[in-house]
Amino acid sequence: MTNAEGSYSLRDFLAQTAERDNPGDVFELESSKMLEVKVNGRIWSKLGAMVAYKGNLSFKREGTLEGGLMKALKRAVSQEMSPLAKIEGRGVAYLADQGKEITVLRLAGDSLNVNGNDLLAFEDSVNYDITIQRRAAGMAAGGLFSVRLQGSGLVAILSHGKPLTLRVTNSEPIFTDPNATVAWSGNLQPQLRMDASLRSIFGRGGGETYQMVFQGDGFVVVQPYEEFEQGLGGDESHGGGGVGRALGDLFD
Repeated sequence: MTNAEGSYSLRDFLAQTAERDNPGDVFELESSKMLEVKVNGRIWSKLGAMVAYKGNLSFKREGTLEGGLMKALKRAVSQEMSPLAKIEGRGVAYLADQGKEITVLRLAGDSLNVNGNDLLAFEDSVNYDITIQRRAAGMAAGGLFSVRLQGSGLVAILSHGKPLTLRVTNSEPIFTDPNATVAWSGNLQPQLRMDASLRSIFGRGGGETYQMVFQGDGFVVVQPYEEFEQGLGGDESHGGGGVGRALGDLFD
């Protein structure tokens, strides 16, 4: 209960914000922006997403790609984009990312592609493969990498605000802003299209405007927010134009 000024007693605050306990779920939303993960073996998470933990857990960074391509990307970009971390042991970890909304999905032999910046966590029973979008100049944080998830298990994805799922058909393709695209069904292979004429109405591109084009039978998930990160393409006023062009050169 709050008083007239909206403050809580300490007892009420503890009751309102205490962790919830449901021993049957590996992933449990403590709130719309905080995920509790019960680890008994290994869980995969976004690097840097852990905000607290208890128990005997270890955290290890997992590289995204190997070989010459990774070295080339590192030369073009000052930081890696959404690498993964392995959380191993037995305990409980609490995950969050910049106050984003969290949605927990259960795969049952399904496949899902997730923008690299919008994947929070997934169970070890889910297989993953990191892919690169070709001609990625101008794309946003995580837009270069996407993660294909397949198998059975829980997956937690992130979005700024409540996500919207749009149906994709052969007769009615969906065009999205890469900076607002969160995920899409595993069978779809989006094309990246440039259209400078849409610069002022579709996204905030600093030059050529890129769209993701989805066609086939499936769905695409978008968020009500264009996510930019300094140094990873998009609006030149946000510091990414030159790096975006350098990335694009890698795939020409």
